[in-house]
Amino acid sequence: MQGEVEERGHWGHKVQFLLAVAENVVGLGNMWRFPYLCYKNGGGAFLVPYLVFVVTCGIPLFLLETAIGQYTQEGGITCWRKLCPLAEGIGYAGQLIILYSCMTYLIILSWALLYLVFSFSSQLPWATCNNYWNTDDCVDYSTKNASVPWNNQTNSTSAATEFWERRVLAISGGIEEIGSIRWEVLLCVIAMWIICYFCIWKGVKSTGKVVYFTATFPYVMLLILLIRGLSLPGALQGVKFYLLPEASRLTDPQVWMEAGSQIFFSYSIGVGSLTVLGSYNKRNNNCYKDCLWLCLLNSGTSVVAGFAVFSVLGFMAHEQGVPIAEVAESGPGLAFIAYPQAVAMMPLPQLWSIDFFVMLIVLGLDTQTKELQTLHNLLKLLVQDLTTWVKKVSVSFLL
Repeated sequence: MQGEVEERGHWGHKVQFLLAVAENVVGLGNMWRFPYLCYKNGGGAFLVPYLVFVVTCGIPLFLLETAIGQYTQEGGITCWRKLCPLAEGIGYAGQLIILYSCMTYLIILSWALLYLVFSFSSQLPWATCNNYWNTDDCVDYSTKNASVPWNNQTNSTSAATEFWERRVLAISGGIEEIGSIRWEVLLCVIAMWIICYFCIWKGVKSTGKVVYFTATFPYVMLLILLIRGLSLPGALQGVKFYLLPEASRLTDPQVWMEAGSQIFFSYSIGVGSLTVLGSYNKRNNNCYKDCLWLCLLNSGTSVVAGFAVFSVLGFMAHEQGVPIAEVAESGPGLAFIAYPQAVAMMPLPQLWSIDFFVMLIVLGLDTQTKELQTLHNLLKLLVQDLTTWVKKVSVSFLL
C-alpha cells in the first residue's frame, strides 16, 4: 500500500492543489452559463436559490469528494473499493460522464482556437458582409450607419451569425445532408489534443507546474475585459438588466432546478475529478478550509463574469437601439455570436477578440486537462485489472 501511494505522487506544494482545483471548477460554466441563467430566472432574485444550493449542496458535496480522495489516496473508482465495493459503479458512471464532457470541451476549444486565429486578421471576418459565405440577408451591425434598424430586420441575419453558421460550422439543410469535413476545425481539434497531452504527460508533476499559469491567466483576461466592458456606453443598462431582481420568479420550480443544476455543473460534483485531485494531497492536509475558499472562488468568479458579459451586451444593445433581451444568449450563442459581434463594434476589435478567445481557451483547457487526468487514472486501473486477470487465467490454465 505504501508503495502505491509513493508511486501515485503528491502535489509539490499546497498552492498547486488549490490552483489545480480552481482551474477544474472555474470554467466555461462560469463565463457563459451563469450570467444567462441569472438574467433568465429573475436577475438578482436568482441568487437566492443559487446561494441556498451553495450552502446546502455545493460546499458539503465538494468537501465530501475531496476528503474521500485525500483519505483513501485513490482515484474516483478505486476509492470505492476501500469504502464500499458495492458502490464502485458510481465511480465508473462518473468516468463515463467525464468522457462525454471531454469530447464536448475539445470541440468547443477547437472553435475558440479557430476564432483566435481569425482574430489576427486585419479585419475580423465576422464584422462584415463582404465575404463569400454571406447571403443577401446579411446585415453588418458593427457600423453605426446601418441602413435599417435591428427591430425592422425581420428576415435578416447578422454577419457574426452567418460567420458562425455558414463559415465555421457549415450547417447543412437537414439531417439527410451529411455535409463535408471541416478541415480547419479538425486541425484545431488535433492541435488542442496535442496541447492537452503535453499538459498532463508527466502526471501530477507536469500538471502542478502548468497550473501556475493556466489557473491565474484567465483572471487577468477577465479583469481586462471587465474594465473594458464597464467603460463602454450602455454598460450600466446591461448590469441593471443582469441584476434587476424579479421576486415573483422565486415561486417557479424551474428556477430552483436550474440553480441546483448550475451548482453541480460548475462545482464539478459527482464525476470523481475532485476525488482524483484530492488524492494527491497528504492525509493531514486541511481540506476543510481549502474547499470553503475554492467554493467561494467559484461562485465569486461566476458573479464577476456576469458583470463582464452583460456590460458588453448592454453596449451592443445601446449601439443597435434594441432591448438587451434580444442580444442576450447562452452557451455557444454567447461565446461565438453575441460577444464576437459586440467586439466588432469596439475600437481595436482584434485586441479584445484575442483577449476573449485566449481566456476562453485557457478556461476550457483548465477543465479539460483535469478531466483527462481523471480518465488517465481510469485507463491505468483498467490495464492493472486486465493484467491481474490475465495472470490469474494463466495460472489456472497451467495448473
